[in-house]
Amino acid sequence: MPLKTPKGQDTRPTTDRVKETLFNILQERIPCGVFMDLCCGSGSIGIEALSRGVRKAYFADNGREAIKCTADNLAFTGFSDRAVLLRQDVASALLSVREAHADIVFMDPPYREGLEEPVLQALSRVSYVDGETLVIVEAELKKDFSFAADYGFYVAREKCYKTNKHVFLMKENHYEGSNLSGQL
Repeated sequence: MPLKTPKGQDTRPTTDRVKETLFNILQERIPCGVFMDLCCGSGSIGIEALSRGVRKAYFADNGREAIKCTADNLAFTGFSDRAVLLRQDVASALLSVREAHADIVFMDPPYREGLEEPVLQALSRVSYVDGETLVIVEAELKKDFSFAADYGFYVAREKCYKTNKHVFLMKENHYEGSNLSGQL
């Protein structure tokens, strides 16, 4: 379905090809219970997850235009009843979530703004991100994620594309004995 995108240069929609590759990687983990689309822009990643069987999706962005666009896209696709929109900065939005467990957390922050580290730090402190939660960050190819260990995460996989990459992270305490990184 053709979705709206926010006007201006603040949002870089994930290309259809990259989105398809991402969901091919995630196919074993979806359907799942709770999916989070952080720095959601148009909401296309979370909407794709809902279309593939996710029970509930959270969409967070601090941009008024992005949240309006996401709300319009959710109404257009008929997924509004399974979505929660949070218009606030992403780190604060994480504190508003009341779930026992989040299955997948996806984040596509604006490049070069340094949001990856504070959001990972916030994710390390919320109880619903545990050893089974998969955190995915869309980032520039050159972005170094060595800081992830400082917050208890390890890089399970990186999938590189022409101009960007997806970094798949999991909590360190789940690393030993886990075969989840083998499934990514």
